[in-house]
Order: sequence, then structure tokens, then C-alpha cells
Amino acid sequence: MSVDVGGIRARLPTPTWVQASLLVGAVLTVGWNLAPGTGIDERLVRDGAFFLVGPLTFALVWGKGREQLGWTVNRRAVRNTLLLSAFVFPFYLVGSSLPSIRAYYPMWGGTADPASFVPHATKQMVIVVAAETYYRGLLCVGVRDVGPKAALISPVVYALHHAGKPPIELALSGPTDALFGIVDYDAKSILPSVVAHGFGMTLLDWLVLHDPVIPPDLVVRSLRWLPIPL
Repeated sequence: MSVDVGGIRARLPTPTWVQASLLVGAVLTVGWNLAPGTGIDERLVRDGAFFLVGPLTFALVWGKGREQLGWTVNRRAVRNTLLLSAFVFPFYLVGSSLPSIRAYYPMWGGTADPASFVPHATKQMVIVVAAETYYRGLLCVGVRDVGPKAALISPVVYALHHAGKPPIELALSGPTDALFGIVDYDAKSILPSVVAHGFGMTLLDWLVLHDPVIPPDLVVRSLRWLPIPL
């Protein structure tokens, strides 16, 4: 008795790009969580494989270009980049004075010596590009056919991946993901979130490696109404 494999395949529904993207996204995040390594060099390999190479390979195999994942630059993307960066700058500035943030960052260690800070920041930027390709590329700009709600797909996963970080950062991770997603969705480009996230983290590291710009006591007193440890 023979089985008509070709006939079975022909009757199976063909997934849409959006369906396939969400499925691949789920597989990649499971693989990322199972992969070992927490140091910056290990994360460089881990994030590069699952969050950068994975989505780009999937798009190539599916017949899509890098533009589908937001790897493009246009006038709206440049405008949104400037606006988003200006908006998040005060958060990084104030956050750098919070005791919990100063105790946690730089996330992978490091010093203010340019000889060590620049290579560290470069590796971190590659990790950010990988993360944005996955979160805002594959799971937002890449599935823009579903409309603006595409910006609401990844916040839960993004927040879960921030487990173990300072409470205030964990609380803000979901809304931040949604904001970055909306801005990138509008631009059809991940450039705004790459710049705001990447250079923002570099700025944060640099600030916590130096004396606080704003007195920590002042910041804590101003934010004491928040039900979150600072």
C-alpha cells in the first residue's frame, strides 16, 4: 500500500508569511532560552544566531528581502529615530542615577577606560541589532500586514526576557517594547529602535561608570510614589 505524499502535501494549508513568522519567532525564542551562556561573548554568539541570523535566513528562504524585517533607511525612519532618541534620553539620564540601575549596570562589566569601553560597547551594539531584528523586525515590522496591532505582539516575550533585571526596568520593558514597535511600524524600519536602544545602552553604561549626573537621593525622593524598589 503506497501513500500519496505529494497529494497529502497538496491538501495541507499553506501558511501565510505572518503565520510562518510567528511560528519561527516562537521556535527561535525557545532555542534562545535553551542555549547556554550569559557573558557578553556568549550572548554575542547566542543572540547573533537566534535573533539575527535566524530571522534573516528565514526571510531569505521565504523569498523576502531584508526590507521585510525593517532593514531599510528612509526619511520617515530618520525622523522617527531623532524623535525617539530625544524622547528616551531623559529616561536613561534619570535611570543612571537610580541605585538599582547603578548596581546592575554595566550589564557585562567594563570600565570607563576607552581601550575596554569601546570594544564592550561595540559588542553590545551588535547584540542590540540582533534583538531589534527579532523583536521589532520579525515580530513587528515584518508582520505589518496585520496592522498597528503588530506592535503589540512582542511586548510579553520582551518583558519575559528582562526577568532578573532591576524591577523598574522590568516594569517598563513591556511599554518600551510597544513604543519602539509603534515607531518602527510607522517607519517600516528598525532604525529608530536600533539607535535609541543601542546608543541609549552605551550612554547608560558610560553614565553609571561615572559620578551620577543627578543626585540619587533626589531621584529616589521624586519617584518614591512608584510601588517599585528603586
